[in-house]
Amino acid sequence: MDLLPEIPLADWVDSFVHWITIHFQTFFSSLTQIIETLLDNLVKVLGMAPSLVLILLITILAWYTSRWTMGLFSLLGLLLVDNLGLWDATINTLALVLASVALTVIIGIPLGIWASQNDKVKQIITPILDFMQTMPAFVYLIPAILFFGIGVVPGILASVIFAVPPTIRLTILGIREVPTELIEASNAFGSTTWQRLFKVQLPLAAPTILAGINQSIMLALSMVVIASLVGAPGLGAEVYRAVSQIKVGAGFEAGLSIVIIAIILDRISQNLRKPVYGKTISKKYVYGLFAALLVIPYLVTSFGGNTTEKISPNNVGEQVQYEITGIDPGAGLMTATAKAMKDYNLKDWKLKEGSSAAMTAELQKAYEQKQPIIVTGWTPHWMFAKYKLKYLKDPKESFGKSESIHTIVRKGFKEDNPNAYKILDSFYWNPTDMEEVMVDIQNGAKPEEAAKKWVVHHPDIVKKWTQGVQKGNGQKVSLVYVAWESEIASTNVIGSVLKNQGYNVTLKQVEAGPMFAGVANGSADAMVAAWFPTTHKDYLNTYKNQLVDLGPNLKGTKLGLVVPEYMPINSISDLENK
Repeated sequence: MDLLPEIPLADWVDSFVHWITIHFQTFFSSLTQIIETLLDNLVKVLGMAPSLVLILLITILAWYTSRWTMGLFSLLGLLLVDNLGLWDATINTLALVLASVALTVIIGIPLGIWASQNDKVKQIITPILDFMQTMPAFVYLIPAILFFGIGVVPGILASVIFAVPPTIRLTILGIREVPTELIEASNAFGSTTWQRLFKVQLPLAAPTILAGINQSIMLALSMVVIASLVGAPGLGAEVYRAVSQIKVGAGFEAGLSIVIIAIILDRISQNLRKPVYGKTISKKYVYGLFAALLVIPYLVTSFGGNTTEKISPNNVGEQVQYEITGIDPGAGLMTATAKAMKDYNLKDWKLKEGSSAAMTAELQKAYEQKQPIIVTGWTPHWMFAKYKLKYLKDPKESFGKSESIHTIVRKGFKEDNPNAYKILDSFYWNPTDMEEVMVDIQNGAKPEEAAKKWVVHHPDIVKKWTQGVQKGNGQKVSLVYVAWESEIASTNVIGSVLKNQGYNVTLKQVEAGPMFAGVANGSADAMVAAWFPTTHKDYLNTYKNQLVDLGPNLKGTKLGLVVPEYMPINSISDLENK
């Protein structure tokens, strides 16, 4: 028995984030617009010339800073990336990293200088840096989605939070390690604080500061895959898509491209201060030329070609910026949505990739402010119980008819564990049952607690699943599931039932592709999360000879485009480009 009640820390944090989201929405919207505009212009500049031009420029810079061997590696590596069809994704990744590093330098170096000159500031900032470095990067994405929506902005800001500590720490370290004798000598000559800082401390601390920036570059690049979870484009999204679809080759290509970019950026940033050929050609001329090649086109792009179109309050497409908020790349729902966009001639529209969590966070943000939004949706889902939503009619039946959720087990499971097999084979419930568990989870209950509660309150249904089945004796049963709210509910419920029957149950949360692969290769025993015939069709086609389909455990699911009821549209045809 606990002596003290549980501290509602999660509720406090949720309330605080909700308060910030409401009261600072104008600021967040403005900041989002600024960062998106700056990044879009940077992407345009990097991609305005043929790929070979930028490849040659990067090769020249790598050669100048890090010897001819690095220049040759850069040339061959970037040509390979271009050949693999990943150049556009690479441009987006470079823009994301450059933007993140620019913000890191702007924030990190001044804070590092301040803390190096003031012991109290250092004492305050050090534990904050510890928190920033040790908190899992995924956690930063949760409030970032609510503040800035899905897209590249939360990815950049999460990257900055994750990458800025090394710059601050090494700036403090570099300045504080300047020999005391030199500081005393500068004071003896009557130097002011600013003169001492800029003429003595910073020049001597420059190698250490640049080492911090180099670390920040690597950390920012390591965030590109995580940033893809909230819709950031680039090589990270390619990796995420490959993981979710179990495409080893595509994942290797995207991963290799990230490695090539990482090596190039690492070597260039390490040698910026003392380039290998700096004595042959003065670095001020080389760096000045490269700066001009970046800054001048950027200014022209920023101020010369942008026109702002007036948004019509009656045009739904313009209100939502011609964007549909989607879920995981590679999900069957995303494939169906892409088909619908083609069927309904939505050629000017964009399907934003992200994750189911990012989609629901974006929906929550828009719904609370009565803003228009279009999302990819499915039922059962708790969002239909929490919000007043509606499906857009699909007269062309692009999303097909209703789906069923199936139970799948590995081959040989029936022989190895016949009684657990019977329970899984008998498992069947209705959408209202599932939604009951989902709502409890959404209201703050832990999934296992919500599942236990449902099992206790529905003994008649559970009895049908376990009737005539002998209890287990600690046999292991491994269940896998994708992190969709519906599958979290169903897997925890059947897991709770199996535990009550005497089985040692393990639940493993994975992506859709690994879920099917795990059951197919025998590393997992079963799943109750297979959506057929549309959502998981590709996975079934890939692994059908290695799986045993026990049939539906729930019928009556639905896929489609979902909007809040306050939006004055009723059909996907209303979005069609005329």
